[in-house]
Amino acid sequence: MRNLKLLLLSCIVAFTITSCFEDLDDNITTTSALDINDFVWKGMNVNYLYKSEIPNLANDRFSSNEEYTEYLSDFNAPEDLFESLKYLPESVDRFSRIYSNYFDLLNAQQGISLSNGIEFNLYFVPGSDTEVFGAITLVLNNSVADDLGLERGQIFRAVNNENLNVDNINDLLTTDSYTLNFADYDNNGTSEPEDDTITLNGESTELTKVTYTENPVHKAEVISLTPSIKIGYLMYNGFRSNFTNELNAAFGEFNTAGISDLVIDLRYNGGGAVQTAAYLGSMVTGQFTGEVYSKTFYNESLQSLNRDYLFANTIEGAGAINSLNLSKVYVLTTNRRTASASELLINSLKPYIDVVVIGENTVGKTQASITLYDSPTFGFENVNPGHTYAIQPLVANSTNVNDQLVPSGGLIPDIQITESPSTLGTLGDINEPLLATAIVDILTSDRSLNRANDTFNFRLFKISKTHPLEQDMYID
Repeated sequence: MRNLKLLLLSCIVAFTITSCFEDLDDNITTTSALDINDFVWKGMNVNYLYKSEIPNLANDRFSSNEEYTEYLSDFNAPEDLFESLKYLPESVDRFSRIYSNYFDLLNAQQGISLSNGIEFNLYFVPGSDTEVFGAITLVLNNSVADDLGLERGQIFRAVNNENLNVDNINDLLTTDSYTLNFADYDNNGTSEPEDDTITLNGESTELTKVTYTENPVHKAEVISLTPSIKIGYLMYNGFRSNFTNELNAAFGEFNTAGISDLVIDLRYNGGGAVQTAAYLGSMVTGQFTGEVYSKTFYNESLQSLNRDYLFANTIEGAGAINSLNLSKVYVLTTNRRTASASELLINSLKPYIDVVVIGENTVGKTQASITLYDSPTFGFENVNPGHTYAIQPLVANSTNVNDQLVPSGGLIPDIQITESPSTLGTLGDINEPLLATAIVDILTSDRSLNRANDTFNFRLFKISKTHPLEQDMYID
């Protein structure tokens, strides 16, 4: 088994920006920390999925207003209070979040971020537990990096002429501008990574983050293998409701082309809106309109909110869905970046059609969240203008029609294959390893011919700031 260690699996960085959402009066009175804590506790008390497991969220926890105020005053920051109310954060609730500036979140849900247009993996240099190198996994369309000609698979060993290591990557890679110093990867003709070398090659590119809006339909194309075998390939990077028309248009093109098979690439899709996931499932199929796609279950006090999401033939306010009526679909995954609504799609389609998963175990997030603001209804209307805190707690469990949850350890692929820094092919190319594996299965239907590549012993090193919607599934 190869033991090259993956250090970091996602680094498209979206930091504090404001755009079309920010239109509040500048002449406002700042809300006290105590009042923000009050909002945090009340939001969790009403909505949190695991409320019954947290004694401090019980309705009868406090015998007087004085006791409640004293409790809130013990927390110096809203973040401290919020974290104290999460249920088993290392194993069960790994995903509830608090935001000090909800404009970041609102923008991210619309695909707006401060970005230079690259996503990358970071790995330990072979033979080292401290030295680091990076591999670009995705270049976003029409971004700074795209305009500069950067490509998936490029290796970098240094930033600003400083070799990367575990102590400096946060400082070097979370700034708004930096220079990537590229390197050549040499496996020295062996299959073992221990003797692989990464050598600076003198090439470099300066990148500056700008406000960027990502269309999550990264690539949609038809691959004609034979007159009767046409594969639709969709690289889809986020379930964003404001790009549903673009997603539907891609399926319209697949429909017109008369594709026989479909590959949905979700390897870098951390999730998004539940309703958009239901629309995508309806585009893949079409023969199950009106049947249950998925279910959501809230805490004991909010059972009236439990809901069934249905397969649909129309998008609300946008017309008919372009459905393919397929009975089989291929989905490409990775183990730390295919999450939430991506897992929901796989889990929800499996009771109805054959879903062949190729790649790695997914993240294992079955819960949905909702954004709560400091307002009488926890909605954005009449929000308190004195601060910009919002919380996004887990509020519901999501299952398929058979009441099956996504396992906490993730969905296991039917065909296991791992991306490695030396084999990152061009997305959508028939020779790219994950897509090539799907094509072999389509052409032969004999999975004995699909030999999974050597696996890697991954070790994650968290960068201090990550994309605000990574591993997320939310209810609009």
